[in-house]
Amino acid sequence: MLKDSLDISDYQMTLFDALLDAQKNHGSKTIVLEDMERQPISYGRLVLGSLILGDKISAFTKAKENVGILLPNVNGVAVTFFGLSAFGRVPAMLNFSAGLMNIKAAIKAANIKTILSSRRFIEQAELFELIEGLEKEVKIIWLDDIKEDIKLGDKLKGLWRSKLARQFHKKQNIKSTDSGAILFTSGSEGVPKGVVLSHENLLANAAQIYNHSQWHDSDRIFNPLPVFHCFGLTAGMLMPILKGMYCFLYPSPLHYKAIPPLIKKVKASVLFGTDTFLTGFARSASKNDFDSLRFVIGGAERIKRRTRKLWHEKFNLDLCEGYGATECAPVISCNTLEQNKHGSVGCIVVGIEHRLEPVKGLDEGGRLFVRGPNIMQGYFKVENPEVLEQPKGGWHDTGDIVSIDEDNFITIKGRAKRFAKIGGEMVSLAGVEAYASTLWPEHTHAVVGIEHKTKGEQLVLITDHDGANRHDFSAWAKEHGVAELVIPKKFVFVEEIPMLATGKTDYGELGRLAGK
Repeated sequence: MLKDSLDISDYQMTLFDALLDAQKNHGSKTIVLEDMERQPISYGRLVLGSLILGDKISAFTKAKENVGILLPNVNGVAVTFFGLSAFGRVPAMLNFSAGLMNIKAAIKAANIKTILSSRRFIEQAELFELIEGLEKEVKIIWLDDIKEDIKLGDKLKGLWRSKLARQFHKKQNIKSTDSGAILFTSGSEGVPKGVVLSHENLLANAAQIYNHSQWHDSDRIFNPLPVFHCFGLTAGMLMPILKGMYCFLYPSPLHYKAIPPLIKKVKASVLFGTDTFLTGFARSASKNDFDSLRFVIGGAERIKRRTRKLWHEKFNLDLCEGYGATECAPVISCNTLEQNKHGSVGCIVVGIEHRLEPVKGLDEGGRLFVRGPNIMQGYFKVENPEVLEQPKGGWHDTGDIVSIDEDNFITIKGRAKRFAKIGGEMVSLAGVEAYASTLWPEHTHAVVGIEHKTKGEQLVLITDHDGANRHDFSAWAKEHGVAELVIPKKFVFVEEIPMLATGKTDYGELGRLAGK
């Protein structure tokens, strides 16, 4: 049965306490984790491994220290994460695909002195230049070496601690309101910021996700989304582990040909992805590869109609679109199997308050602000390292313009934090995108500002609608009392709006297209 409220007992504890609760509730021998090595891990092994590895790491780190994790989706990333948590260290999840400059900014913002990684991973991913650059900034500790250094005495100590894990963990004096993990914004709108999430934030959102739909203990989650992104971490790894469901971690969502037959092989029932990745999986899959799937959830970017059509016609599966932000740990809303309104991102999960602030020129919707137990502690920024910048009054400004219908389904109109200066006036690019979406709702649109000799900037609408034109836009604007200032001067047609590998709109590429 779905819950209409969030109990404090769902989240007022530490992450490691929650793991111990899951072990108690579902049994030490229950298999909960697996990766490409096909060596399943039970709750008992996960707790034991976390205590042994965490003990080793604690020898060269301090309590409450922010420790970088540079790992793909493998069993080891879960053991490392819970190992740090067990001993009161804070996992800082580093995006190895972000490039040296952005990772260095992340390291500075969170004052990271040590990074945990794997030689095998670095070799397979060919990240030698990245490591060479990082070694000038921080100390790299190789988990391969730690594994080799684990002796019988370490195993026996870990085994003893695992028998008294609750008492041992309590002695670490970790509060549920302490920092539980740090993740980093993509840097798509500037230098990456560290998003500091408490144990409570992460556990609250895991509970919110679980309470939002009908999950089964027998569900088998297939997660190809990297855990350095919050959706991959909370929904794709923490939620299933802490709620008693099997979780398969796959190292890259870009392996379109390899993933579908593996989903069939592990008999996964739930798949997480983005529109881009889900399209790639569907095109490469054989018709019966997804017979075991019952629930497919997409986030980070809008699910396109053609993607839905492909999945429905080929596999008879209805995609569920969700929405979130790293600052919200991350899930804010999601469609479910029980309630799925195409074009929306579903209803807000239990426990989140929201408000909409009006946006000039829009008759419907507004700028979305949210508050709840999953909202971040605050930001760490490069210009003021490890100094927490807290959300005012606990409210997070999502920067998104949304509308909410009579059934409480949210529709995303655009981003409010992007502006152009035209004739001395500040114009919201997201507002213009929202106008285009209102006029041509079946299509995807993006607006960028490019330099203009006399007016400072001019607006360019980039759209997958080949019939979009200035005349129709101008007529709509006049009818709705929208100022002429916001009417794009140039319209560029593209087959698809360009996206980053993370699933977010690639505004850098859009700027190049707009300048043609």
